[in-house]
Amino acid sequence: MEGEATSIGPLDITRVMAAIPHRYPMLLVDRVVELIPDRSITAIKAVTINEGFFQGHFPGRPIMPGVLIVEALAQAAGILAVESLGLAGSGKLVYFMSIDGVKFRKPVEPGVLLTLEAEFVQKRARVCKFAGKARIDGDLAAECEFTAMIADPPKA
Repeated sequence: MEGEATSIGPLDITRVMAAIPHRYPMLLVDRVVELIPDRSITAIKAVTINEGFFQGHFPGRPIMPGVLIVEALAQAAGILAVESLGLAGSGKLVYFMSIDGVKFRKPVEPGVLLTLEAEFVQKRARVCKFAGKARIDGDLAAECEFTAMIADPPKA
């Protein structure tokens, strides 16, 4: 098929950490299943009871905070952007600019593999728009659109 992109993946945690600067406890992508440059990414977050936020959200009924689900989607999209634009190892950062149309459909509990799907809606050199979906066993848990800016890291 003409214009068919070559898939990359799986990418292990070392390659994930080479693409984005996040580290424990804020690194929310454990591996990339598939990355199609300039198109989409499918990644995994293994949600475990050992996550610090489960101590207070909520005692007796642990649920992953929605803002962290959106952050996990954004991190997956950041990996997609960095890999698609050839910026891995450059130190460039991907910052949120906007988050739109967020809908939470199903609670994310400990013990699940959260599948993170993000695709480009629009791609420019410095600003990208994405559509993201988080799934549990194929069922939609959350969805949103978000825009991010690619920028130089702050000067030390």
